[in-house]
Amino acid sequence: MNATMGVSLRTRGLRFGYRETPLFHGLDLDVAPAEMVALIGPNGSGKTTLLKLLAGTLLPDAGEVWIGGRSLPSLPPRERARVVGVVPQDTVMTFDFTVMETVLMGRTAYLGLFGLEGPEDLAQASEAMRRTGTLAFSERLLSHLSGGERQLVVIARALAQRPRLLLLDEPTAFLDIRHRLEIYALLSRLNAEEGLTIVTTSHDINLAARYCGRIILIKDGAVRADGPPAEVFRQEVLSEVYETPLAVVSDAVTGLPYALPR
Repeated sequence: MNATMGVSLRTRGLRFGYRETPLFHGLDLDVAPAEMVALIGPNGSGKTTLLKLLAGTLLPDAGEVWIGGRSLPSLPPRERARVVGVVPQDTVMTFDFTVMETVLMGRTAYLGLFGLEGPEDLAQASEAMRRTGTLAFSERLLSHLSGGERQLVVIARALAQRPRLLLLDEPTAFLDIRHRLEIYALLSRLNAEEGLTIVTTSHDINLAARYCGRIILIKDGAVRADGPPAEVFRQEVLSEVYETPLAVVSDAVTGLPYALPR
């Protein structure tokens, strides 16, 4: 991998709704190659739905999604899996696989006629585990891991695809502060050192502001603010969007903004 591996992401006129409830009314969005973007906003604002539209697991009612200049529907499933890696909020395994078996699932799009992993697949899976710090317990069962360790394994599975765009839905949900920091530090390294384009949703807006260079604030399917954390984290905007009084202060060490309840 190298610093030019990331791809661009674009939507134009994106419309989507659930039955009689419209959500997106013509969303235009541009993400440049190698950007690290956080989608934030209150519950029900459309963050997870937008991520599914970007991944192609939901189809828009109107509008288009382009990845690397190509229309998302035009990408065959195997090719799409080689470009876009997805880390869902909830990962349910029917069987209790080992870490290695789970990460190798990320190589499905590369397998040949008989679907057997070869040396290259094993090498890529091992590299993905090394980068996520999960190689040491590659033979352990998922049921024997902590929540933070399992989430790192799911990220390793996505990295084994060698994607150019990584979409993550609340990757630190239900995790303690140590594992939250560990996962965001990993994403930051992948973005800075390898140029991976990253779009993640987050309810932890302060963690997002610490690690993501761009914040997109969404409410009711519309973008309410978009830019660097210092521009998006405005007291009046956050308080209105989250419908609760918030104060915005600057970290004395980093200078980055963070929000506190008033």
